[in-house]
Amino acid sequence: VVAGRWSATPSPEPDATVRAHAAAELVLARHGVVTRGVVESEGISGGFAGVYKVLAAMEDSGGPRRGYYIEGLGASQFADGATIDRLRGFEATADETTWSRGQDMPDVHVLAATDPANPYGAALPWPQPPGDGSRAGRKSGALVALVDGELTFYLERGGKTLLVYSEREDAVGLAVRRLAALVRDGHIGSVTVHTINGEPAAASRWAEQLRGAGFGASPQGLRLRAGIGSGAGRA
Repeated sequence: VVAGRWSATPSPEPDATVRAHAAAELVLARHGVVTRGVVESEGISGGFAGVYKVLAAMEDSGGPRRGYYIEGLGASQFADGATIDRLRGFEATADETTWSRGQDMPDVHVLAATDPANPYGAALPWPQPPGDGSRAGRKSGALVALVDGELTFYLERGGKTLLVYSEREDAVGLAVRRLAALVRDGHIGSVTVHTINGEPAAASRWAEQLRGAGFGASPQGLRLRAGIGSGAGRA
């Protein structure tokens, strides 16, 4: 007899229709807007064709609606009414001095690259890579920063390579400070950035943004240690 607590796992749902309906509802709730890329990133059995049939049937019964919600991703997109209303509340930024919806401060998020809340590499393609051509990917341990919904940077696992996609200094500054706060609070391990867009980190145009957030010089580049107070990351 093996010690420990045991419980029976539920049996797989035998009805393929029920499984397909559950998968469609899950991806809709998780992503808000369902596109081919979203379904492929989830690895759902039957692929986009199977989910499309279920969502189309749900639309006929008053469920999610097809539409052209995300530019460049075709018309085979589905979203529910609440998501559509939220999308209508956003307006394109008119210039590089304002944020969408006229906010004084934008939403700033640093997420795992694999997080469903990160649309890049799933619902949206990764932007053209900056610098030396290093490419971002939905890889374990990598991080992305989204400022006002836009991809601002991609940090590979361990921080060796930082790809900055935004040209807005204010957006990059906000993203880097959010990253630094997570490192200091111990939510993310120590980060040592060797290169930024293919250039040595200390010589990059973005080096001052990192220094201002508490990164300090190290033999490898710019470093911030985990779980320490402001400014202590300087080596």
